[in-house]
Amino acid sequence: MLSLVLKTLFFYQLTLLLSAAKSVGGARCYLVLAVALAATACRPDQVEHLKDSKRIGVETANWEVKRIMPRDLLRATRWAGDSLTATADTLLRQTLARELAAGGVARAAAFCRPEAYPLVDSLARVLKATARRVSPQPRDPAHQGALPVQGTGTDTTRTITRESQEVFVYQRPIVLNNALCLRCHGEVGKDLTAADYAIIKKQYPKDQATGYRLGQPIGAWQLSLRRDGVAEFWTMKTRKKWKEHKLPKLF
Repeated sequence: MLSLVLKTLFFYQLTLLLSAAKSVGGARCYLVLAVALAATACRPDQVEHLKDSKRIGVETANWEVKRIMPRDLLRATRWAGDSLTATADTLLRQTLARELAAGGVARAAAFCRPEAYPLVDSLARVLKATARRVSPQPRDPAHQGALPVQGTGTDTTRTITRESQEVFVYQRPIVLNNALCLRCHGEVGKDLTAADYAIIKKQYPKDQATGYRLGQPIGAWQLSLRRDGVAEFWTMKTRKKWKEHKLPKLF
């Protein structure tokens, strides 16, 4: 409001000075005009400064168009794959612990499909990814799949490839690191009771996923991700975030 009043006053005075210039003329006119303009200039205390200018600068930088290189897309594929599979594995452990405690193997067996969990499915949609678990000895024949010769020893190994111009592939081993998993995938008669195995066989007649020990790879996560989903994830992952620095309390 103050700036509007000042601008109006400035142009009003300028109009008066130009009218006076017609009668005065010459160098004297310009001298009068210069002095008058200097007199009507804004004082330092009248200048309006932008608030949160640093935050505005950060947000402006995020809107800049940036070129995403092929190596950036491969890196983002790993980030996206790690995010989705870590979420799925965490939910699987929590869900199986709860269901085993509530109703044993008979109740928990139906929940050993983390890729179908609503939260995991929602995340896959955001990342524009298709997730599946494969194993050379699957419980469900639909999950049959060969594992790569190398890179299955630990669950920290990642295989990232670009299948085509529009599709990236992420693969990570699934290693049996939780003793809880032995109740369904361990040795029958030792870790897995005959009665519990009979329940599993009833639900999965062609089951092969038993006889494992702790530390063994039992399968792999395989994700197929679209390029636009990977690019969007890279953009969100690398965007600058404003951190507000609060002044310490002195009293």
